[in-house]
Amino acid sequence: MTQSARVIDGLAVPRGRFPHVKVAGDYIYVSGTSSRRRDNTFVGVRVDEMGTTFLDIRAQTRAVITTIEAILREVGAELTDLVQVTTYLVSMNDFAGYNEVYAELLDEAGPTRTTVAVHQLPHPHLLIEMQAVAHLPTLPRPA
Repeated sequence: MTQSARVIDGLAVPRGRFPHVKVAGDYIYVSGTSSRRRDNTFVGVRVDEMGTTFLDIRAQTRAVITTIEAILREVGAELTDLVQVTTYLVSMNDFAGYNEVYAELLDEAGPTRTTVAVHQLPHPHLLIEMQAVAHLPTLPRPA
């Protein structure tokens, strides 16, 4: 079985020695993905003039799924090729907002899904992280 792993230019550099994506045979494994941008800022974070931080689960969820989509495209796949997604939420109080955006981009014909609450993620501005598994298409896509 052939394998390849990649860190993708233009995305936030992983905070450790691991790739954004690994292709093993015809399966694609996407590492945990957050709303962190290449410049180490975060989508879905606003700090007001008093220093109060506001975190937006909807914006973060959209950013994470969009990043997963970009990673998949780099290896010749799309969101429709996802077979399994695992989501880590810092608070299940964010489940409704996360679920709302998820349903806009993926549906019951898409991947299986598990969502779990975790104590924390690698930065206090992160509300969500997702990892995914996809299957490479074997036939050319219709034009």
